[in-house]
Amino acid sequence: MAPWPVEFVGGAFTPHAPLWTKIIPFLWGYHKLYRGTGSRDALRAAEGILKRDGILSIFPEGGNWAAILRPARPGTAFLATRTGVRILPVGLYGFTEVFPSLGRGKRARVTINVGKPCGPFAAAGSGRERREQLDEIGHEIMRRIAELLPQRLRGYYSNDPAIRAAAKGTEIYPWADKIEGEIQGEIH
Repeated sequence: MAPWPVEFVGGAFTPHAPLWTKIIPFLWGYHKLYRGTGSRDALRAAEGILKRDGILSIFPEGGNWAAILRPARPGTAFLATRTGVRILPVGLYGFTEVFPSLGRGKRARVTINVGKPCGPFAAAGSGRERREQLDEIGHEIMRRIAELLPQRLRGYYSNDPAIRAAAKGTEIYPWADKIEGEIQGEIH
C-alpha cells in the first residue's frame, strides 16, 4: 500500500501466527518489541528511523490481535513527541481472516483505509503529567484511526454507546502484568 520502504515495530513473539510468518521480519525492517518491558532497544531503533526521515509502521494499541479497536499504549505518542513527526492514520480490517482463510484455501477480503496526517504533537513536563499528555495524544491518534473503520470495529472509540459498552474491558492491556518471552522468570 505504500510507495516507500516501511519498517515495523512489533511483538517479539507472535504465538497466534502460523509458523511460515516468521519470514516476515526478514522481508522488511522489523524491530522486535518485548511487551511489558518498555523495550528501550526497539524504541531507540524506531526513533532513529524517524529521525532519518524513514517510515515506521506501528500499532498504537500494542498489537493487532483484537477484533475491535482498543486504547493506545504510550509508545506511538512517545515517539511522535520525541521526533516531531506527523502520524498517518491507517484503518485496517479483515486481516484477522487472512490465516483462517488461507487454511481453507480461500482469500480473505481485507480493507486498508488511509486517513489524513495529524500532528506534530508535543508533550511537556515529566512523570504523571507527561504520561497523561501522551495518553491523550494516543487517544487522538486512535480516534483518527477509528474514523477509518466500520462502526462495529471502533470498540473503545465508537460513537455508538452500545458498542463502547460491549468494548468495556478492552482497555485492560493483556501484557500489563507480564513480560513477553518470560518463562519461569527468564526472558527468551
